[in-house]
Amino acid sequence: MRKSVIIATAVFAIAAVAVFFVVRGRGETTESYRFVEISRGDIESTVGATGALEAVRTVQVGTQVSGQIVEILVDFNDRVRKGQLIARLDRTLLLQAVRDAEAALERSRSEAELRDYALKQATELFASRIITETEYRTAEFNAKSAAAALSSARAGIERARTNLSYANIYSPVNGVVIARNVDVGQTVASSLSAPTLFVIAEDLGKLQIMASVAESDIGQIREGMETRFTVQAYPGQTFSGNVRQVRMQSATQENVVSYTVAVAVANPDGKLLPGMTATVSFLIDAVRNTLRIPNAALRFRPSDALLARAVRDTLLPADTGGRRTVPVVPRRTASAPDTATRATTAFRRGELWYIGPDGVPASKLVRLGLTDGSFTQVVAATGIAEGMQVIAGVLDGGAATSNGTNPFQTNQRQGGPGRPPGP
Repeated sequence: MRKSVIIATAVFAIAAVAVFFVVRGRGETTESYRFVEISRGDIESTVGATGALEAVRTVQVGTQVSGQIVEILVDFNDRVRKGQLIARLDRTLLLQAVRDAEAALERSRSEAELRDYALKQATELFASRIITETEYRTAEFNAKSAAAALSSARAGIERARTNLSYANIYSPVNGVVIARNVDVGQTVASSLSAPTLFVIAEDLGKLQIMASVAESDIGQIREGMETRFTVQAYPGQTFSGNVRQVRMQSATQENVVSYTVAVAVANPDGKLLPGMTATVSFLIDAVRNTLRIPNAALRFRPSDALLARAVRDTLLPADTGGRRTVPVVPRRTASAPDTATRATTAFRRGELWYIGPDGVPASKLVRLGLTDGSFTQVVAATGIAEGMQVIAGVLDGGAATSNGTNPFQTNQRQGGPGRPPGP
């Protein structure tokens, strides 16, 4: 009895070991793949930058005289007209200066009349040889000096009256008050730099973005180029604009060189406000309704086991001389509105892997064009069509182990050699 139990136990152990190795061997030779789909759509090549929205033209309104603010007639966001009174300064000291200038003018006028009379007498006496020529010349000099002093007094009164008029501050342009830096009772002092009382934006229906573009990207930016941008105030909404100016002056910060690009933006509904931070995308190149491949499929590298049983393509589709002209989005320019520009894109080579109808892995060579970082354009291919499932990675125990791909990507079909989702 005991001998029978020992024999049965040994047989069971041998069977268990055999089953273990069989299952282990099957696991090593069976692979599950993560697939992505070839589709049709748009591909855009863009350059990113950030900048602040601002009015195309802003005017800083200051004061040319010193004094105390006694009245402010406009506030933030008020619309003003050119020549409209917007603030007043205290006129007390300015009026006193006008009275002093008037008194000085009267004194100069009296002095001039006296000197003219003295000159007239000296002329008669000198003609009769009663006074010397020196005395005559002195009288003549005094008369001319008095006339000059009179002219200076007249200029002084004009200056005093002009300064008095500066107590009234008027808007120099039609626009909107976007900043008010003073309050009633505040004293402003005019010196070498005039203090800024108000900032008026001439037209908020037209704004501009002063975008900072890196040195490595500025060579691709051209005037008239289409741009898109977003602001945090309106998440999910995209606005458009056009490059108005590429400025040659550079700025260096932490050894990084950048250039300022002015982007013209239409703001007819007034939703965009000066000072908003805009994330800008400059549209460098684009293709529409093209066959495209997720970049994850192009990064896939087959294992030795897959290569051992795969049917590998060795024929690269013919090209048109190594470069191809592809259409890009229309752009509006002053010289050619609504015209489509074209750009030349160099071909690149790629290899796609899929599972054939017989369950055998296979590959196809393709020629690639424009990429946006997520998808790449297919410009020449044989046996590649929309809806085809290609391999993007290998699943190992439920986790993707593809080369350089994201295991957390969604909306991707999975399959294995027994369930080919190929062409």
